[in-house]
Amino acid sequence: MIQRKNEHWFSMLFIWRGSVLPQLLPRLLMLFLISAGIVFLKGTFFHFKIPLSPAPFTLFGIALALFLGFRNNASYDRFWEARKLWGALLNDTRSLARQAITFSGYHRDGKEVDTFLKYLIAFTYALKHQLRGTDATEDLRERLDPVLAKRLSTAIYKPIILMKEMGIWVQQARENGKIDTILQRAFDENLNKLSDIVGGCERIASTPIPYTYHILLHRTVYIYCFLLPFGFVDSLSWLTPFIVIFIAYTFVALEAIADEIEEPFGTAPNDLALNAMTEMIETTLLEMGGKHIPDYGKKNADILD
Repeated sequence: MIQRKNEHWFSMLFIWRGSVLPQLLPRLLMLFLISAGIVFLKGTFFHFKIPLSPAPFTLFGIALALFLGFRNNASYDRFWEARKLWGALLNDTRSLARQAITFSGYHRDGKEVDTFLKYLIAFTYALKHQLRGTDATEDLRERLDPVLAKRLSTAIYKPIILMKEMGIWVQQARENGKIDTILQRAFDENLNKLSDIVGGCERIASTPIPYTYHILLHRTVYIYCFLLPFGFVDSLSWLTPFIVIFIAYTFVALEAIADEIEEPFGTAPNDLALNAMTEMIETTLLEMGGKHIPDYGKKNADILD
């Protein structure tokens, strides 16, 4: 995820990283060449003059802008909901760690508390990998005992299995007299919150915006952009390619941004910084437990600037 400090208004005109312009350049260049060809032919197509004026494009452009606005709002709603879920994950893991460290009868630096913290940390990494469709084996092997890590390697829903392990830990603590039924219920409430977070993330990841909606908007944007030169050629002449590129960049870029943030758990520059968030959760839990905090370096670094 691109993260920048506030830039000067002039320098922002030339920012490259984090912009969708690099991926749009081939399309915009093609449109520029087509517009130049239409100007050269004076708006004729196979000796037939296409009689288009700027007025219809103005009216249709307003409708298309509203359409794109709704599309971007729908995509951003998904992005923001995903961010809130991961913010809740940070809060709930901290609450569970605090309960295990301060409320359980185990020694706060003991093996049992350390095991529970490892479950929580591994849970966040497993969720990240599940949402991204990547392999969690290495991260889980580093944070769990070999037997459990090997068992998880064949599991489909690894975060759910780790939640079960946390539930077993709570039950064993209750049976050993380390917590009472009230504390057991408090643990269970926070574990249920983790389950809700997993379900919310899975809902976003597995339910994209309907494909037909995407196709309709995509076709409309490009047909509009390819017809623009015919509407401006008579009034703007050789300025037409430049004006068309400016208008097309606005519409095509809005569509590209909506496509990018629609899937917030990916690795695109403007997706959620899941690597940084999992490392932050791990750091705060280790710090709460008085454990050594590793130097992450660039191993799991998100795109930062």
